[in-house]
Amino acid sequence: MLLSAPVLRTQPSWVPALSLCRPPPGLRLSEQRQQRPVRGESGAAASTSAMGALQLAQEGVRLLYWGAGAATLLFSLLAAFAFRLLLQSLGKWQALRPIPGVSPCYPLLGNALFFKRKGEDFFKQLIDNLEEMRNLPLLKLWIGPLPFVVVYHPDTVEVIVSSSKHIEKSYPYKFLHPWLGTGLLTSTGDKWRSRRKMITPTFHFTILTDFLEVMNEQASILVDKLEKHVDKEPFDCFLDITLCALDIICETAMGRNVGAQINRDSEYVRAIYKMSDLIHHRQKSPWLWPDLVYPMLQEGREHTRSLKILHTFTDNVIAEKTHEIKDHTQCKDDLDDNCEQSGRKRRRAFLDMLLNATDDEGNKLSYVDIREEVDTFMFEGHDTTAAAMNWVIYLLGCHPEAQKKVHSELDEVFGNSERPVTMDDLKKLRYLECVVKEALRLFPSVPFFARTTSEDCYIRGFKVPKRTEVVIVPYVLHREPEIFPDPEEFRPERFFPENSSGRHPFAYVPFSAGPRNCIGQRFAQMEEKAVLAIILRRFWVETSQEREELGLVGELILRPKKGIWIQLKRRRNCVS
Repeated sequence: MLLSAPVLRTQPSWVPALSLCRPPPGLRLSEQRQQRPVRGESGAAASTSAMGALQLAQEGVRLLYWGAGAATLLFSLLAAFAFRLLLQSLGKWQALRPIPGVSPCYPLLGNALFFKRKGEDFFKQLIDNLEEMRNLPLLKLWIGPLPFVVVYHPDTVEVIVSSSKHIEKSYPYKFLHPWLGTGLLTSTGDKWRSRRKMITPTFHFTILTDFLEVMNEQASILVDKLEKHVDKEPFDCFLDITLCALDIICETAMGRNVGAQINRDSEYVRAIYKMSDLIHHRQKSPWLWPDLVYPMLQEGREHTRSLKILHTFTDNVIAEKTHEIKDHTQCKDDLDDNCEQSGRKRRRAFLDMLLNATDDEGNKLSYVDIREEVDTFMFEGHDTTAAAMNWVIYLLGCHPEAQKKVHSELDEVFGNSERPVTMDDLKKLRYLECVVKEALRLFPSVPFFARTTSEDCYIRGFKVPKRTEVVIVPYVLHREPEIFPDPEEFRPERFFPENSSGRHPFAYVPFSAGPRNCIGQRFAQMEEKAVLAIILRRFWVETSQEREELGLVGELILRPKKGIWIQLKRRRNCVS
């Protein structure tokens, strides 16, 4: 009945309005016909339009459902991840509860709200708190949901650093992976053991001797730059010395002279410093940790740009070096020490040896492996050494008696000459070596480093669970009053053989210690002594900058926020 009922058709209210749309008088009929579609055409067009609208509506509904489903799935995944993270944090929270910690500490945020944001303030606050709690065997901190156990006594440091099990670097090191990959600094397990074994021979004494020529040349450029400051106003020497160290590591690691001392605005040089700043800022900012979010932020985009510059430069250098080694017309044996090119001995770089290094099975490093190690040398090999040399210059400027002893030793070894420094000379500079060691005690280039425990361990009776981040703080460790009396005093004599014998082996770790100690420490010590000898042969250093005025910033390296301000006087007119 309902189906056969007549359908009442009512005229829509908008139909009369169509009469207003009549063609104007005078318009020809043909034109009217052209403008008025045939009834059949109009119906077809309307039908097509309606079908299109219906399809669009259906598609919109499908997209809406799909979007809602995707959003629900994403929310569920995030919720599951957050729940898992919360459970893990609660488990760690309970396990680490007996270890003394810093207050206030909040769920998920940890101590993040407690610490100050600025680098200078953050470091001072951290060190002040550790000094106040020096009587405690260890300390617990939470950075976001991640717990850190801090150790700063020789016996507690030994538990972690001496172990062949706890060799994995801490979580914050993962932010170095985009730049350094999993090279010697950041790798762990079998890869690290194999890589360490392959690379160790590249730091052999005879190979390091070859690098001394580069150090002499770059240090000579540095002292010529410093000449313009003689008998002038105080100036900040930190960047000058740092650029010298950068030139040295570029030429010794890659065989490429980037001329950083001459052109400090080099794109590569700027990218290195930008990348270092970005990495450190990300390490101490938990909200920047997610890899999904970071690339979309301004910092993430700057990171991507800097990374492209760094990797492109390294890629080009490796390609050039590979071609050079394959070019047998250049030299009968590219690694022959007696090879002469244009009357000059061909210099080897770490890259040469990496390209020819093999493991126990005769396998060579891959292209990616080589880039990882070259970038690691660049990252580790200049800032740390430059910082150490700057601290020596500063401390000698503060302690003229110690500087006189250094000058006396230099005069005894070199006389009135500015000849290049040799390996035999470096062996004789024993007091200068003690000065460098004492500078690294007071101002370790790396103020803290960290490991992840591979299994449960006990430190002074406290259980530290597996997969816990453990931070070693050399800056505090090196100020243990029982081992270094009057720890804030600068006394190079602490490192005389008779004064350092019997000292706890883990009381002084400027280059770390144990199986993961710094593989390049001999290279660093050689560079520091050579460059400092060349500077101090020519100049007398003075400073009126108090230690409180330095503004220490503990980032990837320990540096003075306000620079190292010195005045120079020429010692005498040296004879070459």
